[in-house]
Amino acid sequence: MKPEQMTGNNTVFVLLSFEGPDLYSLAGGLGVRIAQLARTLAAKQFTTHLFFIGDPNLKGEEVSDDGHLILHRWCQWISRFYPNGVYQGEYSKHEDFSRSVPPWVIEHIVRPAVDDGKLVAVLAEEWHTAEAACRLSEQLKAEGLRDEVGIFWNANNTFGFEQIDWGRLKRETTITAVSRYMKHIMRDIGVPTVVIPNGIPEDLLQPVNMEAATEVRRQLSGDPLLLKVARWDPGKAWLQSFEAAAKLKANGRHPVFIARGGMEGYGKEALEAAAAYGLKVEDVTTHGQSVEERLAAIMAAKNADILNIRFHCQHELLRTLYYACDAVLANSTHEPFGLVGLEVMASGGVVFTGGTGEDYAQHFFNSIVLDTNDADEIAGYLDYLVAQPEVSQRLRAAGQITARQFTWPFVVDGLVERLESRARIHGALARPFDVVVQRARQALDEPSQLDAASFGIMANPTSNFMTGKSDPSTAHAS
Repeated sequence: MKPEQMTGNNTVFVLLSFEGPDLYSLAGGLGVRIAQLARTLAAKQFTTHLFFIGDPNLKGEEVSDDGHLILHRWCQWISRFYPNGVYQGEYSKHEDFSRSVPPWVIEHIVRPAVDDGKLVAVLAEEWHTAEAACRLSEQLKAEGLRDEVGIFWNANNTFGFEQIDWGRLKRETTITAVSRYMKHIMRDIGVPTVVIPNGIPEDLLQPVNMEAATEVRRQLSGDPLLLKVARWDPGKAWLQSFEAAAKLKANGRHPVFIARGGMEGYGKEALEAAAAYGLKVEDVTTHGQSVEERLAAIMAAKNADILNIRFHCQHELLRTLYYACDAVLANSTHEPFGLVGLEVMASGGVVFTGGTGEDYAQHFFNSIVLDTNDADEIAGYLDYLVAQPEVSQRLRAAGQITARQFTWPFVVDGLVERLESRARIHGALARPFDVVVQRARQALDEPSQLDAASFGIMANPTSNFMTGKSDPSTAHAS
């Protein structure tokens, strides 16, 4: 009989992604997502293979988590020519990944799993893996193995959509999306999706360093103290955020705005705009590597309006700032999921999200959800929160409750349930009704173990279980 559920004993996961857990491979939220997804599946005892563009100086294959997680660092021979990260030379890597991953997965993972009677679930992320997912499906069909493998391709963002053959992708895979926001974008281009959300590590729910957070607030004396962590990109609404701070300053308040951008060139334009708004900008640098040294560097720059952080911020440092600040502005105009907002909630902070419909954000329950890109709306809510401190406390408490519902163990449980549903539809798993039928038949064969009447049928050996009618050839006359 087919299994009823997907378990570590009967299912193997294959994850395909350009980004991954290596520092070389981490360029954004995708790398964090795929690493946490892989680790959580492995923690739940699923054998999990993660294929990604790995550090060329590390082992090509690495096994961890008691053998449940296998990292496959792909395209290393190409990456040696491109030392500056996963997306340097991306088209050469994309071609090699698309060509070489499918046959390797079939030969070394799918065939052995099928021979052992196991299911295989392939989860591919972002446009770079779409071609590999399609080729894998087509090659599995040629080998007569396609029915044994579920292939899912996930849209985390709109990057590279112009590179995708959507008709082919819809034909060869089940398409998923990271949020309702992305689901609606996909619907508008005629692509139906299933939503499988992002998650956060459970350790982000641990209490923050209250002493450090209190000292940050005391030293910086912001009124309000604000934070924004995002790429330097127009879609991240940096200009609206800086303008809101300028409006508060013009109205007699003393905002201190901690800004942590990326390496993008737009940062120069955004900071010049902040200066034009009348805000004093100061770069914050340090040679120190510890959280304490970096917090000290931030607090030492307290005479500026905009503190432009020029160093990497560890999670512990960010969580301290999330809690210390009066508000964290995660107000993007294009935000497929909004992981920063969820991390702020987990840390007990107050987050402002944009009007992009983050699945977890509920206006004035656990966050402030902005309706416009107008700086006056941001400034108005910041004035309201200082006048109503109890509202901030309520948002902080509700945000932490919300964050618990988006930890990776919860997300993976929901993912597995989705995959099980698709597996039942395609016959890879037994349907619940089939299980009841099988057990009822076993009970009729072994009546001492289970009374058939408990299934709502007559204890009559001539009764047909599927219809509830007696076999006329053996029934007694009335």
